[in-house]
Amino acid sequence: MQRSVLELRNLALAACLACGARAEMAEALVSASLAADWAGRGEIGLAHLPDYLDGLCQGRIDGQALPRIERPAPAAIRVDLRGSIPHLGFEMALPGLLAAAREFGVAILTSFNGFTSGELGHYVRELARQGLAAMAAGNAHALVSTGGPRPVYSTNPLAFAAPLPAPRPPLVIDQASSAAAYVNIRRAAQEGRAIPAGWALDAEGRPTTDPAQALAGMLLPFGGAKGANIALMVEILAAGVSGAAWSMDAGEFQRGDVSPGCGLTVIAVHPRIAGEDFEARLLAQVARLEDLGVHIPGQRHPGREMREEDLLEVSPDLAARLEAFAAGGA
Repeated sequence: MQRSVLELRNLALAACLACGARAEMAEALVSASLAADWAGRGEIGLAHLPDYLDGLCQGRIDGQALPRIERPAPAAIRVDLRGSIPHLGFEMALPGLLAAAREFGVAILTSFNGFTSGELGHYVRELARQGLAAMAAGNAHALVSTGGPRPVYSTNPLAFAAPLPAPRPPLVIDQASSAAAYVNIRRAAQEGRAIPAGWALDAEGRPTTDPAQALAGMLLPFGGAKGANIALMVEILAAGVSGAAWSMDAGEFQRGDVSPGCGLTVIAVHPRIAGEDFEARLLAQVARLEDLGVHIPGQRHPGREMREEDLLEVSPDLAARLEAFAAGGA
């Protein structure tokens, strides 16, 4: 079914508030979720929102927590989420991050002690809309094995964005270091379809194409050792630099009553360090690549910001779940 952005926003906000989220948290989370759907990442947009609502209802997210912002260095912002969500910490720290990047050329934001980051592209896309290039790294509990008997990394996504001149939207790259994102395997299990070989192992460490066996077992990095190396790099950025829990120590985002303690690191770069013509040079390069048939990520809605009257696809099951949360918070 299709519903307007305004209708879905109001429903999602009501669900968040019913589950105990403070107003600022609800607004940050719902805005990011809708933006993910508009960007074509629906699997980690509104479809992912019930994971946050469950977390709020069961105590993995402290809905009333207000993140604490520290400035350990002039161009560094550190956010203790205090059991909250990265979306709220990012919104609170964004003005300081923008100011630092514009003053020093490069600035870094880290957050820890919180829930998972959702669509990682959200953070870098917002910075690119402000004229900055940005990279983000996030972690969660361990799901990915590099060949050993137990998982050691989460899907450890990495995102990058760069601004293009209007009316082009930013270039945005957002991908997991695992062969597939966890939510895609979970969706395959819900739909009863097989997953490609090379995505996962079962609980005994054997290759499987059964998504249910994959969820009970371990995911695999993309490209073997190369993907594992990127997962390690992301782990160091997301958990090491931020002070968050390593993936092997993080709590599960779908179980328990305490925060998983995940981390997020965002690095913002002001293009002026490469010259005032950065966006024009990038646009010319993008155009040359497009002429050769190269896909440029992040271009789903050229020149179009999401509007309240726009329609988004939402499954009847998801709509019913959100309505149930809004009615009773469970």
